[in-house]
Amino acid sequence: MIESSGTGTGEANRLNPAWGCIISEEQWRVYVDAIRIIRRTGASFLVGGAFALAGYTGHCRNTKDIDFFVLPSEKDMVVDALTKLGFDDYYPTLPYDRGWIYRATRDGVIVDTIWQTPNRRSTVDEQWFKRARRLVLHGENLEIVPAEELLAIKLYVMQRDRCDWPDLINLLYYTAESLDWQHILKRMGSETPLLAALLNIFNWVAPQAALSLPGSIREKFCLCKPTSEELSTDPRFRINLLDTRPWFAAFQPEDKALEI
Repeated sequence: MIESSGTGTGEANRLNPAWGCIISEEQWRVYVDAIRIIRRTGASFLVGGAFALAGYTGHCRNTKDIDFFVLPSEKDMVVDALTKLGFDDYYPTLPYDRGWIYRATRDGVIVDTIWQTPNRRSTVDEQWFKRARRLVLHGENLEIVPAEELLAIKLYVMQRDRCDWPDLINLLYYTAESLDWQHILKRMGSETPLLAALLNIFNWVAPQAALSLPGSIREKFCLCKPTSEELSTDPRFRINLLDTRPWFAAFQPEDKALEI
Protein backbone atom coordinates (compact mmCIF):
# COMPACT_ATOMS: atom_id res chain seq x y z
CA MET A 1 0.00 0.00 0.00
CA ILE A 2 1.42 3.41 -0.96
CA GLU A 3 1.92 6.30 1.41
CA SER A 4 -0.26 9.34 1.03
CA SER A 5 1.78 12.00 -0.73
CA GLY A 6 -0.45 14.73 0.64
CA THR A 7 -1.02 13.92 4.30
CA GLY A 8 1.01 10.82 5.22
CA THR A 9 4.10 11.19 7.38
CA GLY A 10 5.81 8.53 5.28
CA GLU A 11 8.24 5.72 5.91
CA ALA A 12 11.19 8.03 6.55
CA ASN A 13 9.55 9.62 9.58
CA ARG A 14 8.76 6.23 11.11
CA LEU A 15 12.42 5.28 10.82
CA ASN A 16 13.64 8.38 12.66
CA PRO A 17 10.74 9.85 14.67
CA ALA A 18 11.32 13.26 16.22
CA TRP A 19 8.83 12.39 18.96
CA GLY A 20 11.12 9.71 20.38
CA CYS A 21 12.71 12.35 22.59
CA ILE A 22 9.61 12.60 24.79
CA ILE A 23 10.26 9.12 26.23
CA SER A 24 12.40 9.38 29.36
CA GLU A 25 15.46 7.19 29.79
CA GLU A 26 13.83 5.51 32.78
CA GLN A 27 10.73 4.63 30.79
CA TRP A 28 12.69 3.43 27.81
CA ARG A 29 14.79 1.06 29.92
CA VAL A 30 11.61 -0.68 31.05
CA TYR A 31 10.16 -0.74 27.53
CA VAL A 32 13.28 -2.13 25.91
CA ASP A 33 13.63 -4.84 28.57
CA ALA A 34 10.09 -5.93 27.80
CA ILE A 35 10.66 -5.78 24.05
CA ARG A 36 13.77 -7.93 24.22
CA ILE A 37 12.36 -10.56 26.57
CA ILE A 38 9.28 -10.96 24.35
CA ARG A 39 11.53 -11.39 21.33
CA ARG A 40 13.34 -14.20 23.12
CA THR A 41 10.09 -16.12 23.50
CA GLY A 42 9.67 -16.20 19.73
CA ALA A 43 6.20 -14.69 20.02
CA SER A 44 5.04 -12.25 17.36
CA PHE A 45 4.04 -8.85 18.67
CA LEU A 46 2.99 -5.44 17.43
CA VAL A 47 3.31 -2.14 19.27
CA GLY A 48 0.01 -0.32 19.63
CA GLY A 49 -1.38 2.56 21.64
CA ALA A 50 0.22 5.99 21.60
CA PHE A 51 3.38 4.73 19.89
CA ALA A 52 1.48 3.19 16.99
CA LEU A 53 -0.60 6.32 16.53
CA ALA A 54 2.58 8.41 16.59
CA GLY A 55 4.06 6.14 13.94
CA TYR A 56 1.36 7.34 11.54
CA THR A 57 0.90 10.94 12.66
CA GLY A 58 4.40 11.92 13.79
CA HIS A 59 3.02 13.13 17.15
CA CYS A 60 2.90 11.29 20.46
CA ARG A 61 1.36 11.50 23.92
CA ASN A 62 3.52 10.29 26.78
CA THR A 63 1.13 7.81 28.33
CA LYS A 64 3.86 6.12 30.42
CA ASP A 65 2.86 2.73 29.10
CA ILE A 66 3.41 0.54 26.08
CA ASP A 67 0.93 -1.82 24.42
CA PHE A 68 1.99 -5.13 22.87
CA PHE A 69 -0.60 -6.85 20.67
CA VAL A 70 -0.09 -10.61 20.44
CA LEU A 71 -1.87 -13.66 19.10
CA PRO A 72 -4.17 -15.29 21.68
CA SER A 73 -2.21 -18.53 21.31
CA GLU A 74 1.00 -16.76 22.40
CA LYS A 75 -0.23 -14.54 25.22
CA ASP A 76 0.61 -16.96 28.02
CA MET A 77 4.26 -17.29 27.08
CA VAL A 78 4.57 -13.48 26.85
CA VAL A 79 3.00 -13.01 30.29
CA ASP A 80 5.24 -15.74 31.72
CA ALA A 81 8.36 -14.12 30.27
CA LEU A 82 7.48 -10.70 31.71
CA THR A 83 6.79 -12.24 35.10
CA LYS A 84 10.16 -14.01 35.14
CA LEU A 85 11.83 -10.72 34.23
CA GLY A 86 10.45 -9.12 37.38
CA PHE A 87 7.26 -7.47 36.19
CA ASP A 88 4.32 -7.53 38.59
CA ASP A 89 0.65 -7.93 37.80
CA TYR A 90 -1.09 -4.54 38.05
CA TYR A 91 -4.33 -6.18 39.17
CA PRO A 92 -3.76 -5.81 42.96
CA THR A 93 -3.20 -2.06 42.43
CA LEU A 94 -6.17 -1.58 40.11
CA PRO A 95 -8.40 -4.53 39.14
CA TYR A 96 -9.00 -4.96 35.41
CA ASP A 97 -10.69 -7.37 32.99
CA ARG A 98 -8.15 -10.15 32.40
CA GLY A 99 -10.18 -11.56 29.54
CA TRP A 100 -8.51 -9.37 26.94
CA ILE A 101 -5.40 -7.82 28.54
CA TYR A 102 -2.60 -8.54 30.98
CA ARG A 103 -1.21 -5.44 32.67
CA ALA A 104 2.35 -5.78 33.94
CA THR A 105 4.19 -3.07 35.84
CA ARG A 106 7.72 -2.25 36.90
CA ASP A 107 9.22 0.97 38.28
CA GLY A 108 5.95 2.82 37.80
CA VAL A 109 5.73 1.93 34.09
CA ILE A 110 2.94 -0.24 32.66
CA VAL A 111 3.42 -2.86 29.94
CA ASP A 112 0.16 -4.14 28.47
CA THR A 113 -0.15 -7.45 26.65
CA ILE A 114 -3.34 -7.40 24.55
CA TRP A 115 -4.90 -10.15 22.43
CA GLN A 116 -8.39 -8.78 21.81
CA THR A 117 -10.43 -5.66 22.37
CA PRO A 118 -12.36 -4.95 25.59
CA ASN A 119 -15.73 -5.36 23.84
CA ARG A 120 -14.52 -8.64 22.24
CA ARG A 121 -15.32 -7.15 18.83
CA SER A 122 -11.82 -7.81 17.43
CA THR A 123 -9.20 -10.45 18.14
CA VAL A 124 -5.58 -10.18 17.03
CA ASP A 125 -5.04 -12.41 14.01
CA GLU A 126 -2.46 -13.01 11.28
CA GLN A 127 -3.91 -10.22 9.13
CA TRP A 128 -2.65 -7.70 11.67
CA PHE A 129 0.92 -8.85 11.17
CA LYS A 130 0.67 -8.92 7.38
CA ARG A 131 -0.42 -5.27 7.37
CA ALA A 132 1.95 -4.00 10.07
CA ARG A 133 4.23 -1.03 9.46
CA ARG A 134 7.84 -0.67 10.53
CA LEU A 135 8.97 1.72 13.26
CA VAL A 136 12.53 2.28 14.46
CA LEU A 137 12.54 3.75 17.95
CA HIS A 138 15.84 4.45 19.71
CA GLY A 139 17.50 1.91 17.46
CA GLU A 140 14.92 -0.83 18.10
CA ASN A 141 13.28 -2.28 15.01
CA LEU A 142 9.58 -2.63 15.78
CA GLU A 143 6.33 -3.22 13.96
CA ILE A 144 3.21 -1.23 14.78
CA VAL A 145 -0.47 -2.11 14.62
CA PRO A 146 -1.87 -1.40 11.13
CA ALA A 147 -3.70 1.90 10.81
CA GLU A 148 -6.85 0.06 9.70
CA GLU A 149 -6.89 -1.98 12.91
CA LEU A 150 -6.21 1.09 15.05
CA LEU A 151 -9.24 2.71 13.49
CA ALA A 152 -11.43 -0.35 14.05
CA ILE A 153 -10.32 -0.60 17.70
CA LYS A 154 -10.63 3.05 18.66
CA LEU A 155 -14.04 3.57 17.06
CA TYR A 156 -15.62 1.81 20.03
CA VAL A 157 -13.84 3.83 22.71
CA MET A 158 -16.38 6.51 23.57
CA GLN A 159 -16.82 6.68 27.32
CA ARG A 160 -17.54 9.53 29.69
CA ASP A 161 -13.95 9.49 30.98
CA ARG A 162 -12.25 8.60 27.70
CA CYS A 163 -12.96 9.06 24.02
CA ASP A 164 -10.51 7.99 21.30
CA TRP A 165 -12.18 9.85 18.45
CA PRO A 166 -9.70 12.76 18.60
CA ASP A 167 -7.01 10.13 17.95
CA LEU A 168 -9.01 8.87 14.99
CA ILE A 169 -9.41 12.34 13.51
CA ASN A 170 -5.64 12.73 13.74
CA LEU A 171 -5.10 9.30 12.20
CA LEU A 172 -7.43 10.07 9.30
CA TYR A 173 -5.76 13.43 8.72
CA TYR A 174 -2.50 11.63 7.95
CA THR A 175 -3.66 8.35 6.42
CA ALA A 176 -7.11 8.78 4.84
CA GLU A 177 -5.78 8.48 1.30
CA SER A 178 -3.68 5.36 1.88
CA LEU A 179 -5.96 3.22 4.07
CA ASP A 180 -7.35 -0.07 2.79
CA TRP A 181 -10.97 0.95 3.02
CA GLN A 182 -12.34 -2.37 1.81
CA HIS A 183 -10.56 -4.07 4.70
CA ILE A 184 -11.99 -1.53 7.13
CA LEU A 185 -15.53 -2.03 5.81
CA LYS A 186 -15.12 -5.78 6.16
CA ARG A 187 -13.91 -5.36 9.76
CA MET A 188 -16.83 -3.09 10.64
CA GLY A 189 -19.50 -5.31 9.09
CA SER A 190 -22.98 -4.20 10.11
CA GLU A 191 -21.54 -1.51 12.38
CA THR A 192 -20.54 0.86 9.59
CA PRO A 193 -22.94 3.56 10.91
CA LEU A 194 -20.35 4.13 13.63
CA LEU A 195 -17.72 4.66 10.93
CA ALA A 196 -20.12 6.97 9.08
CA ALA A 197 -20.38 9.17 12.17
CA LEU A 198 -16.60 9.46 12.44
CA LEU A 199 -16.16 10.27 8.76
CA ASN A 200 -18.81 12.99 8.89
CA ILE A 201 -17.08 14.59 11.88
CA PHE A 202 -13.73 14.36 10.10
CA ASN A 203 -15.27 15.89 6.98
CA TRP A 204 -16.55 18.77 9.10
CA VAL A 205 -13.40 19.35 11.20
CA ALA A 206 -10.86 19.07 8.38
CA PRO A 207 -12.70 19.47 5.05
CA GLN A 208 -9.53 19.99 3.00
CA ALA A 209 -7.87 16.83 4.34
CA ALA A 210 -11.13 14.89 4.00
CA LEU A 211 -11.03 15.47 0.26
CA SER A 212 -8.21 12.89 0.19
CA LEU A 213 -10.72 10.17 1.08
CA PRO A 214 -11.42 7.92 -1.92
CA GLY A 215 -14.38 9.07 -3.97
CA SER A 216 -16.13 5.74 -3.42
CA ILE A 217 -15.95 6.24 0.36
CA ARG A 218 -17.18 9.83 0.17
CA GLU A 219 -20.09 8.66 -1.96
CA LYS A 220 -20.92 5.63 0.19
CA PHE A 221 -21.13 7.72 3.35
CA CYS A 222 -22.76 10.73 1.69
CA LEU A 223 -20.04 13.15 2.74
CA CYS A 224 -20.90 16.70 1.75
CA LYS A 225 -18.46 18.41 -0.57
CA PRO A 226 -16.99 21.42 1.24
CA THR A 227 -17.81 24.86 -0.11
CA SER A 228 -15.12 27.30 -1.18
CA GLU A 229 -15.91 29.31 1.94
CA GLU A 230 -15.33 26.29 4.17
CA LEU A 231 -12.06 25.50 2.45
CA SER A 232 -10.82 29.08 2.89
CA THR A 233 -11.76 29.30 6.58
CA ASP A 234 -8.94 28.99 9.11
CA PRO A 235 -8.94 25.26 9.97
CA ARG A 236 -8.35 26.08 13.64
CA PHE A 237 -11.84 27.56 13.91
CA ARG A 238 -13.69 24.23 13.89
CA ILE A 239 -10.90 22.44 15.73
CA ASN A 240 -11.20 24.93 18.59
CA LEU A 241 -14.97 24.62 18.65
CA LEU A 242 -14.46 21.04 19.82
CA ASP A 243 -11.56 21.68 22.19
CA THR A 244 -9.16 24.62 22.49
CA ARG A 245 -6.48 22.47 24.09
CA PRO A 246 -3.70 21.22 21.78
CA TRP A 247 -5.31 18.00 20.52
CA PHE A 248 -5.01 18.37 16.75
CA ALA A 249 -1.65 16.83 15.89
CA ALA A 250 -0.90 18.71 12.68
CA PHE A 251 -0.64 22.04 14.51
CA GLN A 252 1.67 20.79 17.27
CA PRO A 253 5.49 20.42 17.25
CA GLU A 254 6.63 16.85 16.69
CA ASP A 255 9.21 16.94 19.48
CA LYS A 256 6.65 17.92 22.13
CA ALA A 257 4.15 15.55 23.71
CA LEU A 258 0.49 16.02 22.84
CA GLU A 259 -1.34 17.03 25.99
CA ILE A 260 -4.58 15.12 25.37
